[in-house]
Amino acid sequence: MAFGFFVPLLFVSLFLVPVIISADKTSSNIKWWCSKTPNPEPCEYFFSQQPDAHTIKHKSQFKKWAMQIALDRAVKAEDRTKGLKFRNKKEKAAWDDCVELYDDTIQHLNQTIGEDGKCSDDDSQTWLSTALTNLETCWESIEELGVKDYLGQYVTNNVSSLICNTLAINKGEPKKQKYKGGFPDWVSKGARKLLQATSTPAANIVVAKDGSGNYKTVGEAFAAAAKIKSTTRFVIHVKAGVYSENVASGTKVKNIMMVGDGIGKTILTGSKSVGGGATTFQSATFAVTGSGFIARGITFRNTAGPQNHQAVAMRSGSDLSVFYQCSFEGYQDTLYVHSNRQFYKECDVYGTVDFIFGNAAVVFQNCNIYARKPMAQQKCTYTAQGRTDPNQNTGISIHNSQLLAAADLGTTPTYLGRPWKQYSRTVYMQTYIGGHVVPAGWLEWTGDFALKTLYYGEYKNTGPGSSTANRVKWGGYRVITNPTEAAKFTVGNFIAGGSWLPSTGVPFTSSL
Repeated sequence: MAFGFFVPLLFVSLFLVPVIISADKTSSNIKWWCSKTPNPEPCEYFFSQQPDAHTIKHKSQFKKWAMQIALDRAVKAEDRTKGLKFRNKKEKAAWDDCVELYDDTIQHLNQTIGEDGKCSDDDSQTWLSTALTNLETCWESIEELGVKDYLGQYVTNNVSSLICNTLAINKGEPKKQKYKGGFPDWVSKGARKLLQATSTPAANIVVAKDGSGNYKTVGEAFAAAAKIKSTTRFVIHVKAGVYSENVASGTKVKNIMMVGDGIGKTILTGSKSVGGGATTFQSATFAVTGSGFIARGITFRNTAGPQNHQAVAMRSGSDLSVFYQCSFEGYQDTLYVHSNRQFYKECDVYGTVDFIFGNAAVVFQNCNIYARKPMAQQKCTYTAQGRTDPNQNTGISIHNSQLLAAADLGTTPTYLGRPWKQYSRTVYMQTYIGGHVVPAGWLEWTGDFALKTLYYGEYKNTGPGSSTANRVKWGGYRVITNPTEAAKFTVGNFIAGGSWLPSTGVPFTSSL
């Protein structure tokens, strides 16, 4: 990312709420509960409009009400997005992002309320984190295209503050995950077989440029999949070839597995960019938001080049998404790990500035990550993590991987990351770091922004660039020496991998 727009919010830690309110506090019930949130004023205002809010006695009741109020305000905010007239293409482009993101926010808030009562606290924290990230992304698109003077008034509301409150209320220690056959238990046995199969899985749809399949384009295949109601994993086989198209798979297309014929054989390529007039969000060659997406053996590429600035090859907002033996090739902002829980195994990533960025809870394992030559005077940064709230369960964890220099990198100064947002969180663990990474390791975003509030950690890395002797002295940077602290960022603990990875069939290491 090259822009640094940030919506300032005041955050405080939430105390451990007693189970039942004492009698002497019932007269100021709403004020008492709201005083324990990061944003008490909007909390009090909207709770006071609820006729029965004074009867709340338990934290679980308060949490449910807080989530419902956040949802109601999001719905009203979305209503304001309808029928808006635009003066130019930039306003429409930014607003298209906001409409999509508000719709996704409402879906995730609905999930947290969970009519069936099966939504866990971990799920809730993930979906609330995503809801807040969506609103931030809407603002970023407006800022990026320079249309805040007109559109800003339509997205200035209390929804972000209310979601921050629910994140604080819901926060708790994540449950330790269980594993089966080396996979987190969220990966089903059927998905494991699909991913580990030595041959191409039986496909529901085949895409082939030569006309030998059901469709000639990937976009047509996903449009067809959206019309088919399937209760099982739906497999799209994309045969070898170069597919020049931009594809966006929406939230309603779930549990898709897209399998190619291998890195460098099945290639999806596009060239949209901010330099070419798109938002970062919409520049993606391939974008996926429907939950449970799996990709294997595919190259995702953006050829806009460094001169066109932000240009995304892949954007994922798919919860419980997995990318296995895939390649992501671009320059600035190659891989947008936008939101939700994601896992990358045995993948290659190529880029220049902030080329792994976003606010997902994401783990990279056994991946090769290459810094390539940027424009003159630019520096390479592997990551730009975008956590805006200390209670979001998000961050970038790079484990047992390799940070390498592409053949053209030369003497370009290269860094492990920089803080895109206030609570940016990135950890490198047991990873090979090449000598092209500068001794300081990490780069400022601007001045002292976020240097005390970020969380950047390194644990038992190797290679000529791994020495921490001359690393930055920021308040938020730490050399992790305690295995228990490092274990928080493993597949099992950080993305609750034990509950969903086994079904995908992707091999993974659950612990250090």
